[in-house]
Amino acid sequence: MSDSLLTLKLQNQRATLNQQIIKQMRMRAGAENLLKATSNNKVKEMVLLELSYVNSNLQLLMGELEGLNSSVEVYQNTQETTNIPLIALGLKETKDIDFSTLFKDFILEHYSEDGNSFEDEIADLMDLRQACRTPSRDEAGVELLAKYSSHLPLMENRFFSPNRQTGIFFTWYDSFTGVPVCQQNLSLEKASILFNMAALYSQIGTRSNRQTIAGLEEAISAFQKSAGILNHLKETFTHTPSYDMSPAMLSMLIRMTLAQAQECLFEKTALPGIRNQFHCLMKMAQEAAKVSEIYDLVHQSMIQTPIKDNVPFFWSTTTQVKTNHYRSMAHFFVASALLDHQLGLSDDEDQQEKTLSQVYDRLPEGRSPLDILKRRDERERIGKAHIRRAITGHEEALRIYSLCHHLNKLEVLEDILRASLQRSLNKCSENEDEEEFTDYTEAPDIIFSEVTGPLSVFSARQRWTAPRTIKLPEDRDLGFTLKGESPVQVVSLDRLCSAAADGLKEGDYIVAVGDIDCKWMSVSDVMRLLKDVNEEGIDIQVVSIMDSNPPMPTKSATFCGNLPKTYSMICLAYDDDDKNPKSRKVTKKSSFLNFALKNRLKSASTLSLPTADHSGSLPWNKPCPSFPSSSSYNNDSALY
Repeated sequence: MSDSLLTLKLQNQRATLNQQIIKQMRMRAGAENLLKATSNNKVKEMVLLELSYVNSNLQLLMGELEGLNSSVEVYQNTQETTNIPLIALGLKETKDIDFSTLFKDFILEHYSEDGNSFEDEIADLMDLRQACRTPSRDEAGVELLAKYSSHLPLMENRFFSPNRQTGIFFTWYDSFTGVPVCQQNLSLEKASILFNMAALYSQIGTRSNRQTIAGLEEAISAFQKSAGILNHLKETFTHTPSYDMSPAMLSMLIRMTLAQAQECLFEKTALPGIRNQFHCLMKMAQEAAKVSEIYDLVHQSMIQTPIKDNVPFFWSTTTQVKTNHYRSMAHFFVASALLDHQLGLSDDEDQQEKTLSQVYDRLPEGRSPLDILKRRDERERIGKAHIRRAITGHEEALRIYSLCHHLNKLEVLEDILRASLQRSLNKCSENEDEEEFTDYTEAPDIIFSEVTGPLSVFSARQRWTAPRTIKLPEDRDLGFTLKGESPVQVVSLDRLCSAAADGLKEGDYIVAVGDIDCKWMSVSDVMRLLKDVNEEGIDIQVVSIMDSNPPMPTKSATFCGNLPKTYSMICLAYDDDDKNPKSRKVTKKSSFLNFALKNRLKSASTLSLPTADHSGSLPWNKPCPSFPSSSSYNNDSALY
């Protein structure tokens, strides 16, 4: 059976369930009214028995509706056999409406024209609304919904007077509970069409072929658009009576769609294969940790009252499984980086130190990144601690998986979870030492680091001078200090030095050394360029911020747990072995998807997704941003 027929069958089942739910709710309302009105004890007993029967039927119908919302296999791409299933929103159902008679009468009465002359146009409008009930799961289906949505303001302007009721009732069913909501104005109609557009984009995302880069990019784009429409719906229609469009529910749905977009981005990173290299493994650990943290936020939203009473148990269980699975993957990648790689003479010590510092939210007491990197026993101890946490997390994911009977139908998910657990067990057995005493070192939590660079400095908020050329002599004592990640900033300037006499100011940013652009370079890179000064000296280009208090960078180039290192130009000829790092704790970053906490800082990973569109315009025709090619694993001997 084709995908379209399966979807149509699912929508028909949903419509039938909605009608049965309405019937049972009417029976319950009648029984409750009779219970309030009667004083006969025998009648009360009979009504209470009937109420018990009706409530039981309602519970069964709600369970069937939850089963339809849990039917992820209907929306998945049939070619996929190795990807974790994604969740799609179901379309809201509605009743048929006959505009014909009411519109014709209104045209005759209000515009003094013959309504029968517009019979074809009214019929086309009714056909368009009917087609919107079962749109195709592609861009054509979205365009169909968008076309009808663009007709609604015109309808409202011509036929819906604020001083008169038209007699047209728009009825839409809650997509989670099946409870009907009925209104005479078009607000419910507009909001429901937008919700269905978001649901359709989520279905497009789930059916994309995630075995290809193009398919993953399509999924990322679809989930982002879905989140953007939901956010527009949340900000525009603030008093919608349907619970599936309440602010709390929409906030949770926005988080969930963006979490799935981030998951697809992780899969896109891993699709070409993850090389068994220190920096690649650490980068993937951060990306996996990011996916885990986002899903944890989604799960926390789902278990809050009253959302937990209406969200399918399948959804909350799936997010919990993914939280544990991706967190365990992050620990596995860090363990592999520490256990399989030793710091060699040809390795960039500063870069590895910076990478390791950014991975942790805290360090084990009394340890520094350089200690872990240089000491083999420390690397093994921390690496084994990570692999133990990976095994524990995979076991917990399998335990949670077994609790939901809808999840148990997804054999591909169980295969992925068991394969991941076995991979971690194999890594643990490879590094076992029978003579070693049991070590209870706890592995630190893994975080995703904040993106740094000149974008925070060279932005539209700042005003800059034109670049100025400063001549630097060959003298090793240049009379100033460099600080910052990128771009590099001049601090501690000696006003008597030749550079100051040539126009260099404290707080200037170095944008070029000679002919080399260094806006993205760190202190270490700029220092290497300045060390290669010949007898004639070298020209640098600097810019000054025009504000009175220029912002100072908060991170150093050689990253050491957020403790800035300052390099004086007096000490250009330095020895790597003379460094003496100190143990410290790394400041914990805030959450990526924390929409509710407005005042907290947002962190972005190396491949962070933009948040949902907050503009007032509708987002379905906006081009999707392209993402850097950058996440599943590979069992190749050279790749993971």
